[in-house]
Amino acid sequence: MGFVSLDLDLARRAALAGAAVAMRHFAALAELPRELKADGSTVTAADRESEEAIRAVLRRERPGDALLGEEGGAAGAGRRRWIIDPIDGTAQYVAGDDRWLVLVALEEDGEIQAGVAVTPAQDAIWWAQRGGGAYWSALDGSRERRVSVAPGGTDLLDGSRLGVIPCAPNYLDSDRVIAAPLAARAAESEWDVHAALLVASGELDLAVQTRGQIWDFAVTSLIVTEAGGVYGGADGVRGPREGTSLFARSPGLWQAAHDALWG
Repeated sequence: MGFVSLDLDLARRAALAGAAVAMRHFAALAELPRELKADGSTVTAADRESEEAIRAVLRRERPGDALLGEEGGAAGAGRRRWIIDPIDGTAQYVAGDDRWLVLVALEEDGEIQAGVAVTPAQDAIWWAQRGGGAYWSALDGSRERRVSVAPGGTDLLDGSRLGVIPCAPNYLDSDRVIAAPLAARAAESEWDVHAALLVASGELDLAVQTRGQIWDFAVTSLIVTEAGGVYGGADGVRGPREGTSLFARSPGLWQAAHDALWG
């Protein structure tokens, strides 16, 4: 097993450790205290404890690597950095909605090399490594399959299948304004799995995530590109960063959507 594959296996074990903690709290939501962060988003003990479980696995196995987490911030420095979102979609989580994710990615020399997205309440795990494709399985490893974007089709916005992230109750008027140029032309779809992952699996053509930080996009950007799709933002096709992000099944469709959003 190559080193990147070992890193991918570690990302998987770390994400599953965080998912186990998050699921324990998810089963007892009525007892879970909630707070508001400075940006107005919700944070809970589940977020913090899930991230600490992930960090514990990574510190034990890769003590020399840097860490960056949504709740715990940055630690260490160097060429290799693990990027953690312990519960992506906390608003859905506290509402009892099963669409939340646990995200763990490895960045090396500024490029995402491996990433795992666990949707524990949906009994699913998605993963990718650079140059190795993107995959889905049940949490126990059964039913594994490679995923790929929808083949063929035109690069026209009109009629393309669009998912907008976030979803209610975290979908604000400001999000609606950002997504409006795409929603006016594409066929906006409700999604029961994170819309970027549905682009990767061919069930959507296009997804726009109206806001986020690097930990929101590190994993999904790799999964979509390894599935044959395209990821980027206002400044073009490159790695995950803060702001609005765009996922598409093809370069032409991505460019058409980029032009509609940012002209």
